[in-house]
Amino acid sequence: MKKGNAIGIIETSSIAKGFEISDSILKAANVELVVNRTICPGKYMVLISGSVDAVQASIESGIRTAAHTLVDHFVIPNVHPSVFPAISGVGHLPELRALGVVESFSVASIIEAADAAVKATNIQLVTLHLAMAIGGKGFVTFTGDVASVEEAARIAAAVIEKKGLLVERTVIAAPRKELLSEFI
Repeated sequence: MKKGNAIGIIETSSIAKGFEISDSILKAANVELVVNRTICPGKYMVLISGSVDAVQASIESGIRTAAHTLVDHFVIPNVHPSVFPAISGVGHLPELRALGVVESFSVASIIEAADAAVKATNIQLVTLHLAMAIGGKGFVTFTGDVASVEEAARIAAAVIEKKGLLVERTVIAAPRKELLSEFI
């Protein structure tokens, strides 16, 4: 990531507009593209990082460019360091204790929810799955003691509910070992 630890995202319903949004975002300020691609079902996402001011300026430009195609967006000024490894996939699978899963209709809201949950509780993010092969939805998985996982699921769901995009949340107190195959 560039200097600073802010991230921002634009999620749009148009692939064509996604290219225009990406260009607008990059021209607005000195930011770095983290993810810039199509996502299911025919949406487009642009995830950037950089200083808070640069990310804010770029996302504002992206929102204007997206216009009526905007699905969701955010700016997180101080993203938790475990968010990027969870987006990239599991590098090191933590010991699976209680398992929390929260699902959203938007990629932006699931990243925002995961960041809020990991900052407020004693959990470990396992994965952040962003829209591919799941109908454009996103989900986050995390582990920890039962009380922490329950609180994290509540916090994450509340973030998503504010936008009206919550699909479901669940906590499994003692998951079977076979569930680990989903993460490997």
